[in-house]
Amino acid sequence: MNEPDLFSECGGVTADWRDHWQGMPEFVQEKQVPYAKIIVRVEDEAALRDLMERIGQKLTPKTKSIWHPERERGATCRPFRYVDES
Repeated sequence: MNEPDLFSECGGVTADWRDHWQGMPEFVQEKQVPYAKIIVRVEDEAALRDLMERIGQKLTPKTKSIWHPERERGATCRPFRYVDES
């Protein structure tokens, strides 16, 4: 299987991470399932601005979904790097 090396695309080292990952424990992150899903329709830009102010979150006409309370968005490229100190 030819997978892209996402770490090097994010400015990391170009060495294959699989070479350094031998013997590491498996990590599985559970999918975050919402308690409820609510569809809200707004009539115009003024209504969208009003909703945005009331919930304290940035919304645009292209916003498809949000979490409430707002959650910090995860970045694809994290500021962590593997360093071999040997």
